[in-house]
Amino acid sequence: MSAERDKMIKSLKEIVIPELRNRNFKGSFPHFRKTENGKTNLLTFQFDRNGGGFIIELANWNESEINTDLENVVPLNKLTSFDLHPDERQRIYPNSLSEESGTDSWFRYGKPKSDEIYNKLSEKVKERIPIMEQYWTENKIPKKEKFSLVENVTDSLWQRVKTKFNL
Repeated sequence: MSAERDKMIKSLKEIVIPELRNRNFKGSFPHFRKTENGKTNLLTFQFDRNGGGFIIELANWNESEINTDLENVVPLNKLTSFDLHPDERQRIYPNSLSEESGTDSWFRYGKPKSDEIYNKLSEKVKERIPIMEQYWTENKIPKKEKFSLVENVTDSLWQRVKTKFNL
């Protein structure tokens, strides 16, 4: 891991994770879950493999366990959003409700000149918690901005291909 990523994680742990704990989420970084009334809410911080950014993956699960494609059973206390199909997950971005331009629309910290970017991004994540709660409650995010049916179909198809062939 890079020093920048370590600083970003430290800031998320100091600013965002206590807020999740106040909402009864359990787990350890980067995977968190809350089970209430037979429904499990999932949250995962996913970092850009090229560094300098992250997004948040959300999901809901209504069963007591999940069978993965490999026929492995994952109990609820180990379940992560990554265990679910990409079509069953929702991503949270810093400035929009949908990804507009690949990883450019992720929470970006790069190689900052100042360390204050980490806390600013963590505060931005904290501001997005009401949108996350709406997803967990209603299984939906408010209408996507600048929604394009063609882009949505293309992205969805590409996600299925990547999942199928482990790309």
